[in-house]
Order: sequence, then C-alpha cells, then structure tokens
Amino acid sequence: LTPHPATPEAVSDAVAELTTHFNWKGSIGCGFPAVIKAGTAYTAANVDPSWIGTDAQTLFEHKTGCHTLIINDADAAGLAEVKFGAGRDKTGVIIVITLGTGIGSALIYNGVLIPNTELGHVELDGKDAERHASDRVRVERDLSWKQWGKRVNDYLALIERSLWPDLIILGGGVSKDSDKFMRFIEIHTPVVPAQLLNDAGIVGAALAAQAALV
Repeated sequence: LTPHPATPEAVSDAVAELTTHFNWKGSIGCGFPAVIKAGTAYTAANVDPSWIGTDAQTLFEHKTGCHTLIINDADAAGLAEVKFGAGRDKTGVIIVITLGTGIGSALIYNGVLIPNTELGHVELDGKDAERHASDRVRVERDLSWKQWGKRVNDYLALIERSLWPDLIILGGGVSKDSDKFMRFIEIHTPVVPAQLLNDAGIVGAALAAQAALV
C-alpha cells in the first residue's frame, strides 16, 4: 500500500521492500504523478509537496541498488497505449488522458512522446481542469455518470480546440467504466477508451526503462 504521508523517504522504502520481496536485480521503471525532468520531480499536484525538487531516480537507485527510470505516469500510459493499445498503428497527434485522482495527459506525435504536457491543469470554467472533471470530483460530489460525462466532454472540447488531435484515448482508473460515460462525449475528434485500462502506466514504465538500456 502507498504509505501515508507519501514522502520521498517512505515511498522509496516501499519500493525497496518490493524489490527485496521479489529478489529483483534488474532495471526499474516507475510512473510518477509529477513533471519529471532527468529523474527529478518538479511538481506535486497530487502527492506530498516534499517531492518537489527531489531526485527520485537517484533516491530509488540508492534504496534498491537497481538502475531506475522515472517517467510521468500519464506519459507512461501514453507510451503503452501507442505500443500495445488503442493507439497502436495510428499516426498523427494522439492524446492520452488519464482520469483518476487528477487528470494526466500524454501527447504523442507519430509515435514520439512530447513529455510533461500536464493538460489536466489547463483552465476550465475559471478553475484548474482536474478540479472540474477528474474522477475524484465525480466521487466527492456524488455526480451521476451523465453529469460527470458532460464535464469530461467540456474538458475534451477545450483540448480539441487547443490542439486538434487525431485521436483521444481515455485511460486511468475510471477507464474500466467507460461504457457508463462515453455516450456523453460529443466532440469531433474520435474518442476511445484505453485498451490496457489502468495497467497502461505500469506497462509504459517498463517500456521506458527498457528503452533507457538501449
């Protein structure tokens, strides 16, 4: 389980516990909910603020003794969906949106990831978009699937007007319930549910770690 508070020390100890349990000596890929540059976290919208400025990659390597690659969690999901999921064999501009505690995003052009887009933090109706349309908002405000679906549609319409993508893939924890809200999405861009569901981030983190070894 995620430790509380989820400080860098506590989380890195949990990662070390996992590697010890599985006697893992290979590389580690980690999807992390923050802007990640060269292994360092620059934001902390939905994690403990002590992560800001933390070199997570070096910390995890020190605690585990394993080569580690840290990547934004939505970027990881995007890599997986383009490689194995709903974006496979697709070209053009693909945006993967992860709907969960917050809203994450991955922007991919002809198979190439443009990292750290953070489209969940664009302004929508005068507030941060993830405070309007994340799955956490749906749960906390007890919104019906129709009410929440219309909020998601408003958000996706804003993304569409800003970037004009060729495909939008909806992932994250709520992707398993796509049949309950997808019918309320009415934008011009094709919108499909993630095929790897909430496992996309795990698969993408592994892909990123593998690529870093080449």
